[in-house]
Amino acid sequence: MNRGKLMEIGLNKVNRNLHPINSTINIGENSIGSNNITIIAGPCSVESEEQIVNIAERVKASGATFLRGGVFKPRTSPYSFQGLGENGLELLKIAKEKTGLPIVTELMSLEYLDMFLEDVDVIQIGARNMQNYPLLKEVGKIKKPVLLKRGMSATIEEFLMAAEYIMLEGNENVILCERGIRTFERYTRNTLDLSAVPILKKLSHLPVIVDPSHGTGLWWLVEPLSKAAIAVGADGLIIEVHNDPLNARCDGEQSITTGRFQKLMESLKLIAKVENKIL
Repeated sequence: MNRGKLMEIGLNKVNRNLHPINSTINIGENSIGSNNITIIAGPCSVESEEQIVNIAERVKASGATFLRGGVFKPRTSPYSFQGLGENGLELLKIAKEKTGLPIVTELMSLEYLDMFLEDVDVIQIGARNMQNYPLLKEVGKIKKPVLLKRGMSATIEEFLMAAEYIMLEGNENVILCERGIRTFERYTRNTLDLSAVPILKKLSHLPVIVDPSHGTGLWWLVEPLSKAAIAVGADGLIIEVHNDPLNARCDGEQSITTGRFQKLMESLKLIAKVENKIL
């Protein structure tokens, strides 16, 4: 996809040819992009105050700089746990107060945008909403950082175009997230497209992080693919970590324990050093 093609499909804001310098997204004392490796960690879903505070304290001690936790959960089955909603967000705020970790959580509806503006540090737009254009336009009108996940069937061009929707409204604080795509392979939940990382960084100036948890759906694949993601140039990872995965209310099979997370962080620091990155 050359410069002419990028211009032809209307990619002006995300286009590296027009913005050759890598973008860095600053969030308080933290930043995503530049020479940093950012680690966002936490449970798929907030379940209780004890759970989220315990996990937040453990992942911070291991080196994570952002706390993820789902409060509004888009589930395939209407009978599955849908999250604690507003109560879950209050619990995330307690965990942030106790640890200082900025909050990353998913916005599903414009109904809660004002609440997220006040309480959330990075607004996540999930894979199912990547092409929810009214939602993209509204988060584009604010200055809050947006973590945009690639849709499960989206091409790289469609993914970048979704980011363009946000940036065209004025919000330049966009972080791209590769989280796996749907293919004919059924062994894993999705097929994690690590080739997307260098492609996105070639075409765009935006930071790119990888989600190995949703990308595979299997906890024992999180460690090797986290390492591979850093090796291919990712600016960070978003990893599902749970203190009791076997009894998690959501996606326990793809969550690693806090102990495994600590060991993974030790390995990632070595890889980051080889890549001349800071973790």
